[in-house]
Amino acid sequence: MKALITGAGGFVGGYLRSHLEAEGDEVVGLDQEVDITDGRSIRRAVEDHAPEAVYHLAAASNVGSSWSAPVEVLRVNAEGTLNVLLACEAAGVRRVLAIGSAEEYGKVDPADLPLQETAPLRPVTPYGVSKVASGFLALQAFLGRGLGAVRVRPFNHLGPSQSGRFVASALAEQVARNEHVGNDVVLAGDLSPRRDFTDVRDVVRAYRLLVEHGEPGEVYNVCSGTDRAIAEVADHLIGRAHRPMRIELDPERLRPVELPVLRGDPTRLRQATGWEPEIPLEETLDGLLDWWRERVAAGD
Repeated sequence: MKALITGAGGFVGGYLRSHLEAEGDEVVGLDQEVDITDGRSIRRAVEDHAPEAVYHLAAASNVGSSWSAPVEVLRVNAEGTLNVLLACEAAGVRRVLAIGSAEEYGKVDPADLPLQETAPLRPVTPYGVSKVASGFLALQAFLGRGLGAVRVRPFNHLGPSQSGRFVASALAEQVARNEHVGNDVVLAGDLSPRRDFTDVRDVVRAYRLLVEHGEPGEVYNVCSGTDRAIAEVADHLIGRAHRPMRIELDPERLRPVELPVLRGDPTRLRQATGWEPEIPLEETLDGLLDWWRERVAAGD
């Protein structure tokens, strides 16, 4: 299968490209050379490469920073998605995977846990709103124009090479740097929220399976089905440190709104594809910490 990835230079894009190529796919990656908010540019790129499938990963992906740049985030995630969908329709692309987010669920009623795809969408962050908009654009492309769009709502995913803007990687980076310089304080925001974590390598396996077996027009959670407190993530990383460390609250790392619990139900994904997560969270965190140790040792 010939596949095109938008946002191929990002954290997930690199893992997805490696996985697709390992499965024998021909892969074209688009990143900074094409602006998805420029409709003509993305249309030319898709038509030139003529892929059978498009994985639309390009997005403004940091939830916290969406509070300070809501207009830019909406434009990239909604208008950018619309441009990609229109380009795929014009080029006759057979399947498009539109990447949403668990942030679409937003204000969760505990009675709705674990979250199924039919749960109400009540986003509380600008990022969440932008992903609701992009998801409904993909749904309309299927219902109104017959485009083979499959939507996914991935929950928290992580792994080696993830940006330090995300909580687990930010904690791992601090542990690695503290080991290097002899500090013992790790700064953190609210550690009480519980999140459904999945290794990025398991996530990209799910993406390819959904392109092959997912139902156009449908939406699928990509998640483990288990929630873990961020405090557990911090404790595990500090427990692997080469010197004693402690957590201190940093008010600058607190968000205006924090969701207490996000836990998804992967049943629909499992039934459609047979997918199961394979990599335990502890193994993922160990790999993430080792990656930061290598970066710090290299002077990055």
